Amino acid sequence: MKPLSLLIEILIILGVIIKNIEAEKHSKKQTERNATTQVSANELKQFLSHILERRKLIKVIYQRENALGKKKIQRKLRIKGIQNKDLSKRNKNHLRKQAKKNFTDEGDQLFKTGIKILQQSKNQKQKAEAYVFFAKAADMGNLKAMEKMADALLFGNFGMQNITAAIQLYESLAKEGSYKAQNALGFLSSYGIGMEYNQAKVSLGQLHLIGRKGLDQDYYKALYYFLKAAKAGSANAMAFIGKMYLEGNVAAPQNNATAFKYFSMAASKGNAIGLHGLGLLYFYGKGVPVNYAEALKYFQKAAEKGWPNAQFQLGFMYYSGSGVWKDYKLAFKYFYLASQSGQPLAIYYLAKMYATGRGVLRSCRTAVELYKGVCELGHWAEKFLTAYFAYKDGDIDSSLVQYALLAEMGYEVAQSNSAFILESKKAKILEKEKMYPMALLLWNRAAIQGNAFARVKIGDYHYYGYGTKKDYQTAATHYSIAADKYHSAQAMFNLAYMYEHGLGITKDIHLARRLYDMAAQSSPDAHIPVFFALMKLETVHLLRDILFFNQFTMRWKWMKLDNTLGPYWDLFVIGLIVAVLIFLLRNRYG
Repeated sequence: MKPLSLLIEILIILGVIIKNIEAEKHSKKQTERNATTQVSANELKQFLSHILERRKLIKVIYQRENALGKKKIQRKLRIKGIQNKDLSKRNKNHLRKQAKKNFTDEGDQLFKTGIKILQQSKNQKQKAEAYVFFAKAADMGNLKAMEKMADALLFGNFGMQNITAAIQLYESLAKEGSYKAQNALGFLSSYGIGMEYNQAKVSLGQLHLIGRKGLDQDYYKALYYFLKAAKAGSANAMAFIGKMYLEGNVAAPQNNATAFKYFSMAASKGNAIGLHGLGLLYFYGKGVPVNYAEALKYFQKAAEKGWPNAQFQLGFMYYSGSGVWKDYKLAFKYFYLASQSGQPLAIYYLAKMYATGRGVLRSCRTAVELYKGVCELGHWAEKFLTAYFAYKDGDIDSSLVQYALLAEMGYEVAQSNSAFILESKKAKILEKEKMYPMALLLWNRAAIQGNAFARVKIGDYHYYGYGTKKDYQTAATHYSIAADKYHSAQAMFNLAYMYEHGLGITKDIHLARRLYDMAAQSSPDAHIPVFFALMKLETVHLLRDILFFNQFTMRWKWMKLDNTLGPYWDLFVIGLIVAVLIFLLRNRYG
C-alpha cells in the first residue's frame, strides 16, 4: 500500500465539511473576527467513517498534484512568454519540486494550526475543529497529522472507532518510518486487537512507547554522565543510576543488586529518590525479600523530604491495604500531599475517593475538578479520564483500547480496569475465547505491582478454570498470598471455604473457622457472609457428628450428601438456615 493510500477520503469529506461550514456562517447573525473553521462532532464522525468506504486515492492525489503543478507552470510561462514545448526538463523538475515544497509547507502550517487549537480547546466541539485541520494536513501528506487521524480511529475519538482503518493507516505510516505507528502496531499485536495475537511484539511497542526514538545513544550518554557525576559525589546521580538498573535498558541491563547498591549510596546521603528506590525494592521484593515494614520506613523518609512519588506510594499502601491496615484518611492525606506537586496518579486517586465517598465526604463537583486536573497534566494522564468516560457512556471498545495502552505503560490501575472490561465480555474487538486468558495476563501484571484485589482474581480464575485449567492448589496459593501479604478479607474467606471442604489443600475445620473469623475482623463488609458461613459450618459439623454417632443403626454415610443434594448442598443448608432465622424473627415480632 502506498504511504498516502488513505488520504483521498479526507479530501472528499473536507468538501462536505467546508460546505456545511459556509452554510453555518451565513446563518449566523454575528461571527467572531478571528473565527476558525467550525465543525460538529457528528461531521467528524462522518469523515472518519468515510476512511474505510473509499480506497481510490493514489491516482486522485497524483492528479491533484499534477494539476497544481500545471497551473503554476502555466502562470510562470505566461509571465515569461515561453511556450510549454520549449520548456527544458530541468525547469520542469525545478517547478515540480517547488510546487511540492509549497504543498508540504501548507500541510505543516495546517498541522501547527490544529495543534494550537487542540491545546487551547475547552470542549469537544473545539477539539473536533482541530481534527479538521489535521485532516487537511494529512491530505497534503503530513505524517504527524496522519498519526493523529490514526489515533482518532484507534481510540474512538468523538465516538467513531474503526480498528481496521486505524491498522491500515498505521501500517502505511510504519513503512514511512513512523515510530508512533510501530508502537501502535506492537501494542495491538500484544493484545490481538484487530490483528493476530503476537506477544513477542510487545518489545517493539515498549521501545517507542513514550514517543522516544534512537534511545540507545541517549541511554549510554545518560549512564556515562550519571556515573561521572556520581563519582564526584552527586547523590541524585547515584539515585538515577539505581533507577536505570531497576527499570533496565540497553545501557544498564536490569539488575536488582546493582539498583540496590546505588539506591543505598544515594539514601545514605539522605537523597529522597534513593530512599524511594529502596522502598520500591522492598515493596515489590526485587532483589530482596518482600518487607512491607522496610518499604513503609523508606517511603516515609522520602515523603518527609517532599518526594511526591513516595507520598503517593504511602497513600496507595493505606488505600489498598498493601502491607498495612486500610486507612482511607491516611491515604487521603498522602494523596493530597503528592497532588500538590502534580503527581498524576495521586490526583487520580483523590478524584476517585471524592467520587465514591471513600475517606471523604462524597463530592461529584470536586471529583470532576480533580479529573480535569489529571487531564491538564499531559497526554497519557488524560487517557485515564477519556477511557473512564468512554466506559460510562457505553463505548466499551474505545475504553478498553485506551486502558489497554495505559496498561502496557505499566499503570496498575489501567491493568486492573482492562482486565475487568475483558472479563465482562462486553468488548466486541476481541474474540470471546481470548478475553479470559488476556484478562488473566493483566490481573497477573496488576498483582505483581501489589494489587491485592488482582491477586484474589487470579485465585478465582484458577478456582473456576477461567482462561486456564481448573487448579484448586494454585488458587489456594494465590488466596494465601493475598491473605498473608495484603490482609484481604475476600481471600481469607475463600481460603477458609477451601479448608472447610478440602479443595486443593488438606481439610482443616479448625483452620477454616480461624480464617472465617479473621475475614470478619479484617472488613466490616465480611460480617454477614462470615456469620452465615460459620452457621453453616457448625450446623453441618453437628449433623456430621450425629450421623457418625448413629452410623451403625442408621447406616448413613456422610459422603452420600453430594449424590443426594448435589455438589452445592452447602448452599442449600445456608438457605435453610436463613429461612429458619426469618421464620423465628417473624414469630418474635408478630
